[in-house]
Amino acid sequence: MGLFKALAAAALAGLLTTNALAVVDVNGVKFEDTADVHGAKLQLNGAGTRYKAIFKVYAAGLYLGKKAGSLDEVVNAPGPKRMTITMLRGIDAKELGKLLTRGIEDNMGKSEMSKLIPGLVRMGEMFATQKPMVTGDNFMIEWIPGQGSVITVRGQVQGEPFKEPEFFRALMSIWLGPSPADYKLKENLLGVVKSN
Repeated sequence: MGLFKALAAAALAGLLTTNALAVVDVNGVKFEDTADVHGAKLQLNGAGTRYKAIFKVYAAGLYLGKKAGSLDEVVNAPGPKRMTITMLRGIDAKELGKLLTRGIEDNMGKSEMSKLIPGLVRMGEMFATQKPMVTGDNFMIEWIPGQGSVITVRGQVQGEPFKEPEFFRALMSIWLGPSPADYKLKENLLGVVKSN
């Protein structure tokens, strides 16, 4: 009976440890190990913090159907995908929209950029109509096959999906492109390091 109790206790401890590892904590923002996105079970590819100088701006997590280590792998992976961002400090939503556009500009050639202008204008307007983002506010960018890129702010889907796959690639390049918003965050999202 003593051996049975010891084994049961060990099994329970193992279960508790497994559950504890199922959440990644990034500066108080919790990212579940998996996410259900439009019927697909995705896994956390990586998560980390965006810093501006010494200030923590937001925590981000990337969910994919299978592990990816580059922008191309992320974009070309089949099925739904999700980038989720939770603010760690307040920012004007219109300014955030401008920063996202600038992030795309930093990673795209002029000819590629010109094709994206209608979508960029629409995205800028989308963020311009939002109240300021405060600590704890969240927005998500999802790729849904057959629909396109869906942007959700504070739990509310914003307008129609951006249908072009190139637009999703441009959005992901903000964090995963050759000139990312934060190099350490890029490493974290691509699973090079666990979190920061």
